[in-house]
Amino acid sequence: MESPNPVVHYEIMCGPDQDVAAHRKFYADTFGWKYDIVPEMDYAMVNVAPGTGIGGSVGASPAGPQALIYIAVDDPVAYLAKAVANGAEKLMDVETVPGMVTFAMFRDPAGNAIGIVANEPPPAP
Repeated sequence: MESPNPVVHYEIMCGPDQDVAAHRKFYADTFGWKYDIVPEMDYAMVNVAPGTGIGGSVGASPAGPQALIYIAVDDPVAYLAKAVANGAEKLMDVETVPGMVTFAMFRDPAGNAIGIVANEPPPAP
């Protein structure tokens, strides 16, 4: 039986005082990754051939270096509440970037930062 909520995205982040270009170059040089840059967000999406893996990004975070995974859910509000009820710490309320994503973040009981993302993108503005 398949799990109902798969991992659908990742972020590999350097800290705010680190060189994000060098960080991206490390992954490009090491793994041959190529990026699509979203300039208004300085967000580098890793190009993935269809059917070969999940997409992700390499960038910088004000929270410092971290690797994050994002789990797809049908109702981010409900799953964030469920995670908190099961012992997680809420890191970020549900937010929507119109036309892109609805997501939230929590820290699991072991200390890992985890994102949840709506199965369907929100409407564009």
